[in-house]
Amino acid sequence: MQKGLIGAWMAAAWAEDAKGLWQEFVYSITAWLQDVAMWQNAAFILVRIVLIVLVSRIVIWLIKRMIDRITAGRDSVRLKLRSRRVQTVGRLLKNTAGFTINFIVILLILGEFQLNLAPLLAGAGVLGLAIGFGAQSLVKDVITGFFIILEDHFSVGDVIKTGPYKGTVEMIGLRATRIKSWTGEVFILPNGSITDVTNYSLNNSLAVIDVPIAASDQMETVTDILERVTKKFEDPDLIGVPELLGVQSIGASDVVYRIVAECRPHAQASITRNLNAAIKKAFEEEQNPRFYRHTEKPLTGG
Repeated sequence: MQKGLIGAWMAAAWAEDAKGLWQEFVYSITAWLQDVAMWQNAAFILVRIVLIVLVSRIVIWLIKRMIDRITAGRDSVRLKLRSRRVQTVGRLLKNTAGFTINFIVILLILGEFQLNLAPLLAGAGVLGLAIGFGAQSLVKDVITGFFIILEDHFSVGDVIKTGPYKGTVEMIGLRATRIKSWTGEVFILPNGSITDVTNYSLNNSLAVIDVPIAASDQMETVTDILERVTKKFEDPDLIGVPELLGVQSIGASDVVYRIVAECRPHAQASITRNLNAAIKKAFEEEQNPRFYRHTEKPLTGG
């Protein structure tokens, strides 16, 4: 019976302590909610956070408008920049500005809550350094890709050659570039591995056609036929009239005549094939006079 009285007394004491703790907790919460200075400080912090976010949105909007104005069509024409490069660089600048300003906004908001940013920045620096050492190739690819786009080494649709790879550029990214060869293979090259580039799409091409003729044929006759072919030859990729340069080399059994033709970028292969076909057709007609009819119609290579 004595043990029962002790247990009841302990239970009553515990209940009294719990009641006291609860009353103290309620009193502290009530006092905190009734603290005018605390609410004023919270209101000031909220207003500052809203102002920080609002100002950051205005700054981002102004920067994007400035970038759009710089990369506008008339400006890109005046600066002689290709529109695809201008648009790509504009997007990169917008994203970079957005990420930078948003990062600063996050730091300012955390500072409003009296958080110590020094350990956070130090940790971020160490983490960034570790990522940089562990992803050197990725960083190299991204930096190289940015300068490929910025300096306009090549654009989508250009025909280029880099190392053993040659084809049409299908995609330029910050990390990799995709090239499709004329036989259908697709090469995906990390931008960091692109060192030497030959771009076949920037300037007009020059088709060089060497025509071997038997040494026994009369030079005047051959020259007349070749000049007639070059004057009448037409092709949508041809620029100007093909030019007969003359005898390129003399062998034991043949004489090589050289013709050059300026054409659109990366069209020299088709011009060469078509002009060779027109020359072959002209010599066949010359060697079969009963089927040869002199005509003023333009000769086309297919």
